[in-house]
Amino acid sequence: MRWSAVPLMLVTVASPAMGQVAYRAGWWDAATAGVAAGLAVIPVATDLPRGAPPCAPCDPASLPGIDRVALHTFSRSAGTASTVLLAGVIGLSGVASLDGATARQARGHAAVLANSLTWTLAATEWLKVLAHRSRPVLYTSAAPGAAPDPDSRRSLPSGHASLAFAAATSYAIMAGRERLPHRTRNGVLLYAGALGAAVLRVSAGKHFPTDVLAGAALGSGIGWLAARVHATTPAPVP
Repeated sequence: MRWSAVPLMLVTVASPAMGQVAYRAGWWDAATAGVAAGLAVIPVATDLPRGAPPCAPCDPASLPGIDRVALHTFSRSAGTASTVLLAGVIGLSGVASLDGATARQARGHAAVLANSLTWTLAATEWLKVLAHRSRPVLYTSAAPGAAPDPDSRRSLPSGHASLAFAAATSYAIMAGRERLPHRTRNGVLLYAGALGAAVLRVSAGKHFPTDVLAGAALGSGIGWLAARVHATTPAPVP
């Protein structure tokens, strides 16, 4: 998809400035990541959003044409595969960011990824509450059974897509800035995995295409921002 091409280009064309310093990292990174993780837990722990869905079942004709494709495939194996791919993207982004890095660089990369992922998760969970969009299941005959579950109204945005693209984009920015080894290969693998996880969420019947597009945009934005924020102040000399 075209929206994945721009961050991918950063892997191949970015170059470090003369005298480039490592990403800064400190105790506050653990604190901010902890705050974000706490914020992310609140909607799930308190069963938000509350209230019954507006319809069960809902009328598929009320959906945009692009989203109706999600009503034809409900694959449990696709849902499992999407979770495996997400774990792979996050794991590879972490391992690849350590390749060729000094200890100081490794600390900075860990701080970027931790804040990228936790703030993406927090933003995703609260946007789900604010949007309270019905999942595809509420447009099927299984809607009456799914209606009491608050999760059935947490469709927008897709958390798998947002987290996968956050990890891939943070790595892309870091790898381009510091010229990490194998950055082009790793970037291709990470974005391919993120795209695969997003597509599989639709195949699993968990999200609409517009949900995963929104998640990809959200994750890419926060992933870019986390890497940029950590690069604005030089790391302290140990």
